[in-house]
Formats: sequence, C-alpha cells, structure tokens
Amino acid sequence: MKIGFDNDKYVKIQSEHIKERIAQFGNKLYMELGGKLFDDNHAARVLPGFQPDSKLRMLSQLSDSLEIIIVISAEDIVKNKVRADLGITYDEDVLRLRSEFTNRGFMVSSVVITHYNGQIAADIFRKRLERMGIKSYFHYLIDGYPHNVSLIASDEGFGKNDYVETTRPLVIVTAPGPGSGKFAVCLSQLYNENKRGIVAGYAKFETFPVWNLPLKHPVNIAYEAATADLNDVNMIDPFHLEAYQKVAINYNRDVEIFPVLNALFEGIYGKSIYKSPTDMGVNMVGFCISDDEVCCEASKQEIIRRYYDALNKMANGAGNEAEINKIKVLFQQGKIDTNYRKVTVAAHKRREDEGGIPCAAIELEDGTIITSKSSALLGPSAALILNATKHLAGVDHHVKLIPQTLIEPIQKTKVDYLGGHNPRLHTDEVLVTLSVLSRIDENCKHALEQLPKFRGCQVHTTVMLSEIDRKIFKKLGVNLTSDPVRK
Repeated sequence: MKIGFDNDKYVKIQSEHIKERIAQFGNKLYMELGGKLFDDNHAARVLPGFQPDSKLRMLSQLSDSLEIIIVISAEDIVKNKVRADLGITYDEDVLRLRSEFTNRGFMVSSVVITHYNGQIAADIFRKRLERMGIKSYFHYLIDGYPHNVSLIASDEGFGKNDYVETTRPLVIVTAPGPGSGKFAVCLSQLYNENKRGIVAGYAKFETFPVWNLPLKHPVNIAYEAATADLNDVNMIDPFHLEAYQKVAINYNRDVEIFPVLNALFEGIYGKSIYKSPTDMGVNMVGFCISDDEVCCEASKQEIIRRYYDALNKMANGAGNEAEINKIKVLFQQGKIDTNYRKVTVAAHKRREDEGGIPCAAIELEDGTIITSKSSALLGPSAALILNATKHLAGVDHHVKLIPQTLIEPIQKTKVDYLGGHNPRLHTDEVLVTLSVLSRIDENCKHALEQLPKFRGCQVHTTVMLSEIDRKIFKKLGVNLTSDPVRK
C-alpha cells in the first residue's frame, strides 16, 4: 500500500499539542473525542499510513495523566440503537469500549447517561453498571438546550446534573456514536467545576474535516461523503476568518453552535475563551500528510465507496435517496464518477463478457487488475482471492489450488447436512481449505503467504456479498464496493 501519512509524526506532535492545551487551562482539560478511537478505518482509508488505532497510540503517551468518561444517551438505550459497523447496541458497546480501554491500561472512571428523563431502560442499564462495579451518573434533559443559555448555565440547568468526579488533568469524553451528548457533558462539567472553584478547559478532538486543508480537498470531501446521512456540510469557519484573517475549515454544526457556545462560556466564566470553533480543536492530522497525491487518490476511492455503501443500504431498506443524492453532488466536486474506480469498470466488463453472471475485480498495489466470475464451485469473491493469490505467488493461472474433488465434499456438507441453499464456497471456506492444503502443497503455501499484500487494495463485486465474505475482506484490509444487486 502506498503511504501518504506519517503516523509516527502524528502520534508525537498530537500528544505534545494536547499537553500544551492542558497547561493552557491550569492543568484540567475536558476533551471531547469524536470519531472512532480503536478502529478509525475511515481515517486509515483516506490517509494511507494512518493506523486505525493511532488515536489510542497517541493517548498512550498521556495515559498516566488521563481518565476516560464514556457517554451514552438514555434515548439510544430505549431505542436499542445499533452501531452499524459492529452490529451491537450502544449499551453493549459502552461495555466493549470500557473493556478495550482498561485492557490497554487506560483508566475509565465512569459512564454518564445523558438525556435522562426517567426512562426505565436507562434505570435498568444503570443497575447493570452498578452490579459490575462501574460508577455511573445521570445528566438530565434541559428545556431549550442549547439556546436557552440563562437556564442552561444555572443551577436549574447544568447545576441539576450529577457532578462527575474526576481526578486527573486530562478527561477524555467519548461515546459509541454521534448524538450521545459528549459536548453537553463537557460543558456541564465546566459549569460544576467552576462552582467548586476549579478552573477547567474544553477542547474538541475530531479528525475531520481537516481544518488546514482546502475546503474542496478530497480528504475533506470524503468526510462529507462519510456523514452524508447526517447531512454535514464542510465550510470555511467565518469566526476564524474574522478573528485571524486566516482560512480554516470546519463544518456546519460546529459553526452554527459556536455563538451559543460562546454565550455558555460567558455564562460559566464571565468571558469566552475561544474566538472560533476551529480554536476549540486540537487536530494535527493536516501537518502529517507526507504525500498529498496518495491521500487525494485514496479519498476519491472512499467517496465512491461511500456511494456504493449508500446504495447497498437503500437496497436493504435502511438508506435514503437524500444520502445518495448528496454523494452524487460530491462526485461533481471531486470531478469523479463510478467509472473513476478501475475495479468497478473491470468487474462490469467481466460480467458483460460472461453473460451477466456475478463477477469481481481487485486492483493490486502495482496497478494490476485481476478478475473472477461465479461458478458452480465458487462464489466470485472466493474465486477472486484464489486468482489474486496465484498471480502474486507466481502460480500459473491454470493450476487449481483446490481440486474439485476436495470442494465437492464441502458442498455436500453445506447443503445436505447443514441445510444450506448456496453450495458455492465462501471466502472463509476457501481460506481454511488453502490452510489445510498448505501443509502438503507448496503452491497453496505460497498463495496464502500473499494475503498481507491485499491490505489497501480496491475490490468491486457486481453483487452484494454475504456478511461472511464482507467480514473476510474487511479483515484482509480490502476496500470493498458492491453493486446493489442481490445474488
């Protein structure tokens, strides 16, 4: 995979910048952390070289001086809101996040349940936390939030919330997903710390949009594509431009809420501590791009990937046309369309040549494109893995890594004994079979050894894949798109 991002530099300068911000506020900082912490795969896709756990590595430089608060909305508990990428509810993800943090040596001090209004499901979840020995707090709904500043910054507003006890200089406030109430928790703590005579500050740590890249830079356009379902819009920060005569990029929600935030800071401190929403951020990603061309290319691929993802969601009854149309507009801004994606064109061409049967294509690191088709024995994704690994291992294309005599018994088990309807081998079944054969067959052994070279490669299939195949490609680090067509 071509590298366009200096991850080591990022870990170093990002942690240093946060230390500076802590010192700026008298050694107590509440930092709202947006985006994913362990598995920021979006950043890894648009900034090749960025490690999915880079934020965690960066925070490990500060682990002795930080603690973590995990926030969840009572409304999301009631709705059983599911984290789409993991398929688990937000309340289960709170426990997963806590376990992940503690296993890595971080201190998770508590869980805050926001938007609380007596919801029974929230009470049940809190009792579950108590049984597990996890501290928890309630933060309540406030009428007129966030615009009724006089009420919010009063004892009847933030003052009614439970005061979250913290002991370390840096308090990371994170959540399973957007809309959980991280920002309000930070502001509530500032208000209640101030009442106790403790000076504390606020900062926001979100990777995108990248404030010091151009507005229409593909990396920033890719962020809009990633949040098309939320209808986020990147924009020049007008407050930053007025205060410093410098262009900085932010997005609509932060810009719209900034006057209110300013008023809240004035209500808490008597003055505002920031001149622009960009000032609130601590993001240093833009300084660590080592090859802009590589990141631009990766971002354009991501915009198209998001488009196909939206189409697939629509086909499954979970998406909407507004999201799809928003990304089509972003195509115009990025001067791309689906034909820009070489593997899409190649897969469609192979399907046409094969009379319409399901096909797939992969673009390898050197630009070579390998295609495959569905057969009576293999699905297109399983066949693609075999074709690509043979090419990378220098094995002749006509060599059958898995003989038909071995595939047929597996198919019999799937259909006759397990009641399956699709006899074709999935990607996981092919890889397990290759692994077994690798002990006695050098070609299979060499083919398996090529799998790490899939990381960062582009793949397109002309049909929607099974969950099993999607997960295998994800584990291989492949950037997958699929036509919204069922098998």
